[in-house]
Amino acid sequence: MKPKNQIIICMGSSCYSRGNRVSLELIKAWLSERNLEAEVGFKGQLCSGLCSKGPVITINNHVYQDVHPANIINILKTALSGSQV
Repeated sequence: MKPKNQIIICMGSSCYSRGNRVSLELIKAWLSERNLEAEVGFKGQLCSGLCSKGPVITINNHVYQDVHPANIINILKTALSGSQV
């Protein structure tokens, strides 16, 4: 069964070094604390092609640009709020 929600985090060198290294761990912990690993697909991609606008994270086909670790939890809550998460 395919997860209802999908998070894709850019792991290209620009996004990774500008904050997605930390965001990766924060997202994993947030999903784990809420037992959402089976309900929310979470994967990395090599490069989103938006290096100048990174760090980039895509949630349910919506691209979030300039995402800093300090904002990631609020973004997750907002983006997934209509999904009973």
